Amino acid sequence: MHGPILILGACGQIGTELTLALRERFGNNRVIASDIREGSELLMSSGPFELLDATQYEAMEKMAVKYNIEEAYLMAAMLSAKAEKFPDRAWHLNINSLFNLLNLARVKKVKKIFWPSSIAVFGPKTPKDCTPQTTIMDPTTVYGISKQTGERWCSYYFEKHGVDIRSLRYPGLISWRTPPGGGTTDYAIDIFHNAIRGKEYTCFLKEDTKLPMMYMDDAIRATISIMECDPHKIRERSSYNIAAMSFTPTELAQTIEGHIPDFKIKYKPDFRQAIADSWPNSIDDSMAREDWGWQYHYDLKKTTEEMLVNLRS
Repeated sequence: MHGPILILGACGQIGTELTLALRERFGNNRVIASDIREGSELLMSSGPFELLDATQYEAMEKMAVKYNIEEAYLMAAMLSAKAEKFPDRAWHLNINSLFNLLNLARVKKVKKIFWPSSIAVFGPKTPKDCTPQTTIMDPTTVYGISKQTGERWCSYYFEKHGVDIRSLRYPGLISWRTPPGGGTTDYAIDIFHNAIRGKEYTCFLKEDTKLPMMYMDDAIRATISIMECDPHKIRERSSYNIAAMSFTPTELAQTIEGHIPDFKIKYKPDFRQAIADSWPNSIDDSMAREDWGWQYHYDLKKTTEEMLVNLRS
């Protein structure tokens, strides 16, 4: 039987869906959701929930002991666009919460931990196309700097303290279940909500801005998959590249128009354009494929169909 699991930041965009997926897999009462605020009705009603600030070590330690936690997933973070507005708060949340979890694992209060990184670790000097697993990393955003720093600490705690840390560099994530959370790739969620309501969408990125994206179901599956992998197969303890599709706002709009012919889009780039310009066009995830059998299921066509069907219903 799988031991108790703690999700930190369970009410966020990824945390909500990860919590529900893990509850379905291991049983509702074995997955303890936590956040600084309450979440959706489905999240709150499906299993245990605790108010918890991931930047408070003593509170996290108390929770780990109370439930005899075996695995913990740290999904609490301030995302790219919002972090640029509140750099101090973003750094405090993104780094201190990770330190707390790494230190809990170091003293064996938790056996195995997951922490999400991001394509934001890359920067203007990084190769744009088929970005390698190991390459130049020169992030230009607060979010990216915090994620790159986090990757180095993850690797350090594995080497120095034997902490079983696993991590993925998420691309932009697309989901119908939860609203956008302040990320630069969130146009790819917002656009569907506007299309369903018959509204013209004003995109905050330029029409030819190509970015790596992934449907949320694939991201959740990748997360659970790496956590269930034999530790000896995991060569990369900083974070793994994972990839699915890459597209531009124009390509996404055209795919939506195939289902909603009168859908209209216009472009009004804002400060998020500079963030997007510093990120890759596409990602090389061959190491994840080799080490633990990663494979995406959703391309742009299938993602668009899933988004429109689920949002309409």
